[in-house]
Amino acid sequence: MNRTDGATLNAVSAPRTSIEERWLRPAVMGVLNVTPDSFSDGARFASPADAVAHGLRLASEGAALVDVGGESTRPGAETVDAGEELRRVVPVLEELAGAGVPLSIDTSKAEVARRALELGAELVNDVTALRGDPDLAKVVAESDAYVCLMHMQGDPRTMQAAPRYDDVTAEVFAFLEERIAFAVDAGIAEERICVDPGIGFGKTPDQNLELVRRLDELVALGRPIVVGLSRKSTLARVVGDSEGKVGSLAASLAAAVAAFERGAWMLRAHDVRETVEALQVAVAVERGRITA
Repeated sequence: MNRTDGATLNAVSAPRTSIEERWLRPAVMGVLNVTPDSFSDGARFASPADAVAHGLRLASEGAALVDVGGESTRPGAETVDAGEELRRVVPVLEELAGAGVPLSIDTSKAEVARRALELGAELVNDVTALRGDPDLAKVVAESDAYVCLMHMQGDPRTMQAAPRYDDVTAEVFAFLEERIAFAVDAGIAEERICVDPGIGFGKTPDQNLELVRRLDELVALGRPIVVGLSRKSTLARVVGDSEGKVGSLAASLAAAVAAFERGAWMLRAHDVRETVEALQVAVAVERGRITA
């Protein structure tokens, strides 16, 4: 986790062979939504100037990656076309890449991914796990980019309509295993792949918690695990707010540490500085000392 004051747990050097070498565990992915309708910060960073300022802040607070997204994937969200998504993200990517900020692009569209990678993004964060656009796997493979494959039952418009599993962890494992194989068959190097169980994407609160509890079973896939619990409504339910749409900072930090302790490699977070510091403490406890 990189801090401009020099307190680091991750390096921001040029890309290396594997994800594990490029971003050391635990890393924090800072969320930068340039959308009018995201679940926790919709419209806050819709202007390029505001988005760039926030992206620079996330990087200064320790984000190993700043994840730029131009299409909301909250429950019930409507899709936008590639042209609108590009209009939202390109000015932000241009400015942040020019400032040396490490970037990922949160998209399921090949056209958007291609342009983002041309502008300097290193990782494609795809909530459809290469199912949404038949050309996306080729774009990632030809760019030798990193990719995150996420599990989602249904799509953002329908995913929270009574999701059902016989065994949520086993089914997510099987899905991610199949998508890793698909990506490798499409020419993407396995060491460039990470996976995300998709907390909140077609799961009930209890299913989300079960996935975190059994995260070690997903670690057995052999690929780094990205977990996004930050501000999720499940956390509001845990602390007794049955109608809450957004989890608190305290709950988000507790969830991040719990996921790390069960094997998560990267935590996707809105509140980067606080998450970095919480993980620094968790790492120190794991080591039994402050320094490595």
